[in-house]
Amino acid sequence: MSDTPNVVTGDFEAPTTEPPSQPETADSAAAEARREIHDMWVAGTEEPAWMRSYTNEGAQEMLEAESDPALEIHRGTTVTDDFIVEEPADDDELQILNMGPQHPSTHGVLRLHLELDGETIRRVKPIIGYLHTGMEKTAETLTYMQGSTNVTRMDYLSPFHMELAFSLAVESLLGAEIPERGQAIRVLLTELNRVSSHLVWAATQGTDLGAVSMMIYGFRDREYILQFFEKVTGLRMNHNFIRPGGVAADLPDGWEEDVDEIIEKVSRGVSEYEELFNGNPIFRDRTIGVGVITPEECKALGVSGPIARASGIKWDLRKAFPYSGIDKYEFEVPTGKHGDVWDRYLVRIEEVKQSLGIVRQVLETMPAGDYRTLDRKVTPPPRKRIDESMEALIHHFKLFTSGFKVPAGETYQAVESPRGELGMYIVSDGRERPWRMHARTPSFNHVQALPTMMTDSLVADIVATIASCDPVLGDVDR
Repeated sequence: MSDTPNVVTGDFEAPTTEPPSQPETADSAAAEARREIHDMWVAGTEEPAWMRSYTNEGAQEMLEAESDPALEIHRGTTVTDDFIVEEPADDDELQILNMGPQHPSTHGVLRLHLELDGETIRRVKPIIGYLHTGMEKTAETLTYMQGSTNVTRMDYLSPFHMELAFSLAVESLLGAEIPERGQAIRVLLTELNRVSSHLVWAATQGTDLGAVSMMIYGFRDREYILQFFEKVTGLRMNHNFIRPGGVAADLPDGWEEDVDEIIEKVSRGVSEYEELFNGNPIFRDRTIGVGVITPEECKALGVSGPIARASGIKWDLRKAFPYSGIDKYEFEVPTGKHGDVWDRYLVRIEEVKQSLGIVRQVLETMPAGDYRTLDRKVTPPPRKRIDESMEALIHHFKLFTSGFKVPAGETYQAVESPRGELGMYIVSDGRERPWRMHARTPSFNHVQALPTMMTDSLVADIVATIASCDPVLGDVDR
């Protein structure tokens, strides 16, 4: 038999048992050299020194040193210090536990680094970046005509809000005026999208706490809305329908009956949710007093939307900075008192009712007229004109291949998405593509606030707290 080690290019065979200690030979040194050249590492062995600097995020230590400034963040004590322990456990009694990013109840590829004192959480370190897509940088390579196709995929549960925020930002630089019918269609679609997003939250929140039937009910009612979206835009999600200048097309015939049916069926479904949850002692025990965040902590951490309102902050961009004519419709802003999972449940259920009320008002007052601006620099000619005029055909071709130029400047436009403040910051240098684009997405701040909500609570409350934040990780890792 040959004494040559069993190592070949691109392959490494690990021994099944620990080999006896032997002096290093020229052959073993050569094998180790080949192993490093081909970046090979066998799971379960010691991490090579050349790899450690790239995998620090995977280390089992919460921090390199106990004096690290991030310690207060992990313990959720940056604003209010509720880290009260009568008899602190010794370091050797604490346990480090990883949750995610494959865990289904983290609502996406989110990883939580937890330090546990028995069943009590002492420190939380959220780790993100597993879904990074670079959509903001991608936006700088796309024309403004193509931009809606990109941003709609960030928050895939509320794509219409992503499209609306982007379109409003572009329109503010253009100085474009959107016809009343186009604005009303935008309000109709975004409020229905708010309802459909909250239905997904209700389905997952119930399932995460053991009410498995809630998953069936939530997706049953959401299906009515997605079928209507498909009828209007051709797609169930990621529509590219709300665009700079208005919307892609007018509403189809019979849309009034479809919307009326949605309001009736979803309203009936919400009554079933309340019957299932409101008096349920298990659900109440798992949510009341769990995952508490105070108004001061919300403001310090940039938390917005239903989470902030559940803490008692009466702040809604639809009221504070109205857009798309939504100030024409009457609705209330529900708030809570305690900022716990229970209050977040109550706020979102009431928001569904308020949004259905807005949809009802749009249904009854839909104005006639154009659904997009008549500015020929932004809006392509009607499809019928393309068959009649060579100039219209050329105009259509140029708009969809080269796009339109936007005056130089910068702007920030925000809308109230189902998760909170969603803003688009765009810098234009006067050409057809943004020079810079940044999205202010609510889920990023809500994941940042998880240590504040979780520390000093029980391991059993982790899933309930995450679900009540309703994060979308595409929204975080954009």
